[in-house]
Amino acid sequence: MSKARGWRPPWKRRDNVLLAAYLSGPESLAAAGYVRLMDCPAIQSAVGGLADIISNATIQLMRNTEAGDVRIKDGLARFMDIGPWRHGSRKGLVQWIVVTMLTDSHGSAFLLPHSEAGYLTELEPMPGAYAVTHDRGQTYEVLWRGRAYPSDSVLHFVYRPDPAEPWNGMGLTASLQEVSRNLRQASKTRRGFLADKWKPPLIVRVNADAGELADESGRKKIRDAYLADSESGAPWILPADLMDVSQVKPLSLNDLAIADNVAIDSKAVASIVGVTPYMVGAGNYNAAEHNNMIRTTATSISNIIAQELTRKLLWSDDLYFKFSTRRLYSYSMQELSTVGSTLFVRGIMTGNEVRDWVELSPKDGLDELVVLENYIPLDRIGDQKKLNEGGEN
Repeated sequence: MSKARGWRPPWKRRDNVLLAAYLSGPESLAAAGYVRLMDCPAIQSAVGGLADIISNATIQLMRNTEAGDVRIKDGLARFMDIGPWRHGSRKGLVQWIVVTMLTDSHGSAFLLPHSEAGYLTELEPMPGAYAVTHDRGQTYEVLWRGRAYPSDSVLHFVYRPDPAEPWNGMGLTASLQEVSRNLRQASKTRRGFLADKWKPPLIVRVNADAGELADESGRKKIRDAYLADSESGAPWILPADLMDVSQVKPLSLNDLAIADNVAIDSKAVASIVGVTPYMVGAGNYNAAEHNNMIRTTATSISNIIAQELTRKLLWSDDLYFKFSTRRLYSYSMQELSTVGSTLFVRGIMTGNEVRDWVELSPKDGLDELVVLENYIPLDRIGDQKKLNEGGEN
């Protein structure tokens, strides 16, 4: 079928091009297109801030004993707490695990352990890895970079297990999508509103021919003749039948309630992630709320990571990993010193343990338990003269 000369397909016609430019250009305030969750400032503040807090907790290697659990300080403990992978530290690796778990569509993060001569050498992050189910959901394997790994050969951290596939997680993607879309729309509306040049404070209706107002020179001539004045604030003297002046009050951001909607959506993000509203800029800092976040959200995620590390990396039944989340709480120096002093004089903590609480170096002679009575060693309380016969002399 031949086409007439000068024919252009509909998508190349000038009118359609202009229409497409209007719908997709800066004049359109619709927030469209794919954007990652972490590109939303509120979500980045919530998830990234939570990951940063959790990564501050040291990973400790513990041993079960009859007298209680004790901390082990050896090569494995140092490897896990200082340099578990070649491209970064424990803090960076834990941050990656937390952010990936919370924002991945399946709520999963994977690490590939490497060993040499029976010793761990690296825990390699596996970005983009995902689980594939086999045998009607009885087993699964992990696919990464075109290779399949058995599920027991990788570390699989799962956030909020999926009821249909418990080895997979649900993450926060579904919960955060709608809130993220609202925040993106509010941001785009605010930028478009502030950048809009069509906010005239006055509208002047002129009794004139359309030809006189067709170009800028004609409109300027009328403005200079009747509306311009050499003195600022001087009243305009206008012929009654020539023009009509109306004052226009343009909409403001307060009229659009942008700030209120953003605050509501930001608090929704904080609630979904499990952090304090202060972390997303929707409130003031509160120590009680911060400590509640550590007791609930931070401790829960820390246990997910520590238990997977213990389950896959440790063979001994009396060893386990744990995160030291105690230092993540909001304490003042006065509170720490008061509690430490009380435990010290009652023989529950040594002086060096108290000094460690307030981040001071240990000193000789402070490794024994003492009590208030002259601060003598706990095992010598019965040697006091007042308890022996004739001690009053």
